[in-house]
Amino acid sequence: MPVPLKAGEVLRGRYKIIRIIGQGGMGSIYLADDQRLSGRQCALKEVEHDRSLPPALLQEARDQFLREATILARLDHPNLPKVSDFFSIGSRDYLIMDYVPGKDLRTLMIEARQTKTFLQESDVLNWANQLADALSYLHNQNPPILHRDIKPSNLKLTPTGLLKLVDFGLVKLLAPGEITITILQGQGTALYTPLEQYGGDSGHTDVRSDIFAFGATLYHLLTNQPPTDARERFLNPDSLAPPHEINPAISIRTARAVMWALKLHPDDRPANIEEFRRSLVGDRPIITRQPTRPIRSSVSFFSPSETYLLWGALGLTMLGLIITLAR
Repeated sequence: MPVPLKAGEVLRGRYKIIRIIGQGGMGSIYLADDQRLSGRQCALKEVEHDRSLPPALLQEARDQFLREATILARLDHPNLPKVSDFFSIGSRDYLIMDYVPGKDLRTLMIEARQTKTFLQESDVLNWANQLADALSYLHNQNPPILHRDIKPSNLKLTPTGLLKLVDFGLVKLLAPGEITITILQGQGTALYTPLEQYGGDSGHTDVRSDIFAFGATLYHLLTNQPPTDARERFLNPDSLAPPHEINPAISIRTARAVMWALKLHPDDRPANIEEFRRSLVGDRPIITRQPTRPIRSSVSFFSPSETYLLWGALGLTMLGLIITLAR
């Protein structure tokens, strides 16, 4: 585990460390002040290379980082944080990205579970629609870019309701001829990782690997329970309960789409993100929940002219009853 940077340290004479906001085996993510652009805060992602590597392999890892950083800096999509700078210091590489405020979806799911409720399906499908936009953009780059670590904690919801897919730590370029080139090393998170990704760089991964992780993420958000991991399901094929059996409020359509994405063999999953999106929501736009407003007593279900006619009719009816009773 690399020694973390300290609050107050300044890198490159520009980025002043505030605090750690994420940590993993290969480095940390820090919140930092950009001292060149007053008032701007950024996320500084640190990657520590293994110093025991032979010089040639260490240089290869450094070259891979530079390729990744150059490509990520060219990306421009509203559901992705913008990479604005990259540099190396010693055996550590750094990416500078937009800082994304707000809670991640894992936190929102935990809050729902603590109150013994589920996240609303309409909300989850709205987030899924935004995530599909981001992944479609990545997968349609030349060469295609795979994220390889989609999970609730890597999805942040900003105060305006915009979803951001963060942490590019396991990004891969899909080179011509279906050969994958690792950019930053990593295996992903077991609960959301398809079988083909367990093989590391020797395994065959493509856009359907991201679709599996997408489906696993939706399963977790909709049920408050992580899906059975792929290795366990390989040994026990019936160990994954359909999501609507855990949360009966989930529509059958959504449940079927999620289970389709979670097929163990890539050929059995949706072929691309757009096919998966259509299986979730069709061609209909997602309508998010609106805050419930109290019914006001002044609300009228009739226009003013209709109201006058109604009162006139009631008056004539009452008059007829009076005349009838008087006879």
